[in-house]
Amino acid sequence: MSAPAPTLLADLGGTNVRFGVAHPEQDQPLIQESVRRYHVKDYPSLADAARQYFKETGHEAQRAIIAAAGRIDNGETVKVTNNPWAISAHKLAKELDLEWVHLVNDFAAQSMAVMLMSPDKRIDDAGHCELEKVGTLPVPTIGAKDEQTFVVVGPGTGLGVGGLLIRGEKVSVLQTEGGHAGFAAHSPEDIEILKVLNLKYGRVSNERLISGQGLANLYTAICEISGQKADEDITPEEITRRATDKTCPMCARAVETFAGIFGSVAGDLVLTLGAWDGVYLTGGMTPILLPWIQKHFRERFEAKGRFRDTMEKVPTQAIMNPEPGLIGGAALAIVEAGGTPLRGR
Repeated sequence: MSAPAPTLLADLGGTNVRFGVAHPEQDQPLIQESVRRYHVKDYPSLADAARQYFKETGHEAQRAIIAAAGRIDNGETVKVTNNPWAISAHKLAKELDLEWVHLVNDFAAQSMAVMLMSPDKRIDDAGHCELEKVGTLPVPTIGAKDEQTFVVVGPGTGLGVGGLLIRGEKVSVLQTEGGHAGFAAHSPEDIEILKVLNLKYGRVSNERLISGQGLANLYTAICEISGQKADEDITPEEITRRATDKTCPMCARAVETFAGIFGSVAGDLVLTLGAWDGVYLTGGMTPILLPWIQKHFRERFEAKGRFRDTMEKVPTQAIMNPEPGLIGGAALAIVEAGGTPLRGR
């Protein structure tokens, strides 16, 4: 731990890196006007991109927290999928003249982010708030009880799964590979989809269905089951667009099925972790597919046999803020400075 100081935040993926600066002592630690995005391919290294960021914005920092979409090795290095940069915390700190650099998994950062978000804070002209209810139950107050356990799950390029544990003023994040757990088919349609994907992949994980590529897999499987010819080159974005425009019944069925199976997977995670306090839905696909999630998620989420009554009481909410990685980094900066993101709750 160390005293609060301006902290560089980076949310690093395969294509883009987002930078921001946090002031851990402030009520809103992430400085909103500090956020910038850069293309990875335009810079030889993360250090070069960070130098450009500092030059363009005029911001300064004494330390850094890097949230990266990859496995952190011994807290020192990370290899991000589809990203050519080799990142070493010690080397980066030296290159940028920082006190220290901490590397964290991007999903750990997203899990921490919910502590700095509010269901009352609007984020766009459409009236969306940082946290949107999925279902009718109110968004839970983190820190309202001494012990709380939440699931954090999010489809994007893959399927991230984690747990957020509140124990008094101590906050812990469970980093898991739950997205690679095996898909559990529940309905006759699930079984037919599983048969199709099993022939293609052998083992079928949840990520094979609940992710960007998973949406394409669902579309292809549903077309095959229905005896329809699939568009072999269709993208997840095109599936969503055609479903929105109501120009493709198979695309509409794919996004509906996606939302339902997403609910089933999230419900299984609640049972696995004992996360009776709630579920946060994150990932790049959640805001895009929210209209379908609102309609089809809860029924499958609650359909857990003898535990239906219990599941009906578990709140679910979608993270709509576009920068959960940076906000989570800001929460981690508070912790590093000896504070708690639960302050004021």
